Amino acid sequence: MNTEDSKAMNPYADRYIRLVLGMGEHDTDYVDAYYGDPAVREQVKAAKPTLDQIYNEAIALRDELRRTTAPHDNMLALRRTYLTRQTEALIARAEMLRGKKLTFDEESKALYDAVAPHHDEAYFQQATADLERELPGEGTISERLDKFRRDFVIPKDKLDAVFKAAIDGCRSRTLQHTQLPEGEHFTVEYVTNKSWSGYNWYKGNYNSLIQVNTDLPIFIDRAIDLACHEGYPGHHVYNALLEKNLVRDRGWQEFTVYPLFSPQSLIAEGSANYGIEVAFPAHERVDFEKANLFPIAGIDPSKADKYYRVQDLTAKLAYSGNEAARRYLDGEITADQSAQWLVKYGLYAPERAKQRVKFVDQYRSYVINYNLGKDLVRDYVERHGGNDPSKRWQAFIELLSSPRLPSELTR
Repeated sequence: MNTEDSKAMNPYADRYIRLVLGMGEHDTDYVDAYYGDPAVREQVKAAKPTLDQIYNEAIALRDELRRTTAPHDNMLALRRTYLTRQTEALIARAEMLRGKKLTFDEESKALYDAVAPHHDEAYFQQATADLERELPGEGTISERLDKFRRDFVIPKDKLDAVFKAAIDGCRSRTLQHTQLPEGEHFTVEYVTNKSWSGYNWYKGNYNSLIQVNTDLPIFIDRAIDLACHEGYPGHHVYNALLEKNLVRDRGWQEFTVYPLFSPQSLIAEGSANYGIEVAFPAHERVDFEKANLFPIAGIDPSKADKYYRVQDLTAKLAYSGNEAARRYLDGEITADQSAQWLVKYGLYAPERAKQRVKFVDQYRSYVINYNLGKDLVRDYVERHGGNDPSKRWQAFIELLSSPRLPSELTR
């Protein structure tokens, strides 16, 4: 690595950090994490930059970054591109706060460097055909699915024990394939009245706070989902590796701040979702849950195979959430109609559909990061790792340790 080239980018990184923190003063959801110098945050607060000032300074930073010479070192080239694209996303968010209207696809491209595919109603109708056969009976398929899943709710008094067992399983599998920074850890809190089901708040120093929302019933599959997605090898590992490999080892301070509405989120959410399959490939997840989680939750393990056949079929409907959000945010349907769409084509329970619409109200096109992000990360890892699980882990960890953008995942 050319040390001089790396140092030359540091002033741009400092300006970027201050712009992100400044945006956070106007948008309470914007700064997802910051563990850099506390004095910098206080300086930004004291300066009270206006939205117009942030916007103009971001354009100047973007233009200067574009004029810099592209480094020959691959990681330094990725750093330059990352800073440029993240700054472009900041500009787009500032424009939105200043009143600019974007379509769902324009917004996702501007903020997350990606556009989700479109699917019509016929696509989701076809996707439910196999599920209809798996769950015969009276009522709509959504009602039958809801009734079937009631037997797989984790009792609230057993939730913590189930979740801890899931975390132990996810962590042990992650440690078999990568060395985590010494002292890494997280704490878990159970909360209510949130639009999301789980959240990782990264605090720096390899420490996270993970919150689990208990507003709605939590099904047995969500234990592994949340433990992997929020913890190992998901958000907690992603942020810890960025801190270790980029901030501490290379001195790239721009990674001490995480703007939620940016391309970084597609990598973060996509890797967190695909990380579940990396940690538990093929049948290994069902075997683990049968032996460990179902008994702790008091759920009959003999029902696990059918439960996961149903889960695999419902996974085909993942993009229904994008369509509901796209039509709603583009003004084609109302909030109530968006929830109805989720019930009909996503097979959400009505209460969960309403919660999802609240999420869309708050985070808008962010929803593409979960399903499209997962697909893009999967394609990247499997293209580089092939069918060898250990090589997939290697490609996965390398992705988590680099400043790669969504548009670069196809390379």
